[in-house]
Amino acid sequence: ILSYKQLFTDARLQSLVEQALANNRDLRTAYANLAAARAQVRVSRAAQFPAIGVSASGDYADRGGTGGAGSSFALQGGVTAFELDLFGRLANANAADRDRALATEAASRTVRLSLIADLANAWAAYGADRDLLAIAQETATNARENVRLTKARLDGGVAPRTDLRQAEQILATAEDAIAQQQTAIAQDENLIRLLVGGDVDPALLPASLAEVTPAVAAPPAGMRSEILLRRPDVIQAEYLLRAANADIGVARARLFPTISLTGLLGFASDALSSLFDKGSFAWSAGGDASASIFDFGGRRAGVAVSEAQRDAALASYEGAIQTAFREVADALAVQGTI
Repeated sequence: ILSYKQLFTDARLQSLVEQALANNRDLRTAYANLAAARAQVRVSRAAQFPAIGVSASGDYADRGGTGGAGSSFALQGGVTAFELDLFGRLANANAADRDRALATEAASRTVRLSLIADLANAWAAYGADRDLLAIAQETATNARENVRLTKARLDGGVAPRTDLRQAEQILATAEDAIAQQQTAIAQDENLIRLLVGGDVDPALLPASLAEVTPAVAAPPAGMRSEILLRRPDVIQAEYLLRAANADIGVARARLFPTISLTGLLGFASDALSSLFDKGSFAWSAGGDASASIFDFGGRRAGVAVSEAQRDAALASYEGAIQTAFREVADALAVQGTI
């Protein structure tokens, strides 16, 4: 796998990319979303295990001399909730969250690659606009000289006034081009500053397009098209497709009964000193099952929704692959012609 340092050989551009990877806010947002997705996987994974709780209580009563004083203490602990995942609802939910987390990770890689590409494009555009500004300034210099000569010819009675007006119009157009290119350069600097996430040293910017062209290495020849399957946007679409398929399993499991178990064990005593005596021990266990008999087709409709979403994810995955081919073909067309 090629790194950006192998593709962009200019040390100035590499320095800007390093700053962007450290400071860009969009990339920070992507990493935060990835952390949240990974935490959600742990949440759904925890639902597959029993929840164990502990409780303690105590009270003291003084009956004012009529019945004396008394105290009671209790300590209980056990399984407060545990669903038997007989039909795979919890397992499929965890698989769906895991695939979405992997898709989010691929999305963060997409943001990273897009950031590097956008910065390289902005860096190259800055060099090109510097060249265009130089051309516009040279054009304006020639136009001013042409105006001076045409005015001299007009004063000598050799040229008509229309020639002077035409020369002045050409000069005005050239001066307008200078203003537009100065605006474009300022906008290029603003974009680079935004992508980098801070101030940019002017020494890191190219003086012309001639400095940009050697900074981009050509991709090696003979690369197979299967490499496109490593594109993070394609990987993201694949994991979203897997997550949508797991959602079907969750929806189908809801068609079957839900079975839960609970258990409790503890100690109870009137005196704290005898709380853990053998006679103070008590335990209980239980379970429940619930199933919807008639819901007007709601659960089956949920399965249909999941299947439709799976079909949409499949189309998105196929579209991501087609888009990858088109973008690479467009880039190769530019490289092979322009």
